[in-house]
Amino acid sequence: MDEIEKPTLIPGGLHVDARGTVSFVNDFNFKGVERFYTIQPHRPREPRGWVGHRRDRKWFSAMQGSILIAIVRPDDWEHPATNLPIERIVLSGAKPAVLTIPPGYATGMAALTYGAILTVFSAGALCDAGTDDFRFPVGYWPIEG
Repeated sequence: MDEIEKPTLIPGGLHVDARGTVSFVNDFNFKGVERFYTIQPHRPREPRGWVGHRRDRKWFSAMQGSILIAIVRPDDWEHPATNLPIERIVLSGAKPAVLTIPPGYATGMAALTYGAILTVFSAGALCDAGTDDFRFPVGYWPIEG
């Protein structure tokens, strides 16, 4: 395979004082973000995915609770191998961070806690999503290892 940008985690932090808590990811730059949405699973361990994009970049951040993000790089967008390596990263509202998913990857997810909320930022406009949206059955690759 050719060289491709890899997913990266941008760490953040928390500031707690008598007034409350401020969570932040100061190194995240919103340049390129066209839209955002949130996902709030009904229950933990219910898998969601797989969705891939050849052109669209995504950024994931847990606002509340913990969420497992599974990442795979399809070797063929129409019929990818089922035994590809899967990277798994846990995002937590208690440890602010933004996970960057560059173009060329598919992701799946599962909440690890009740009440988990994931914010997804997207570089792709909604009108372009239909031409760059590759969906695979939720069991195509294992989300949880």
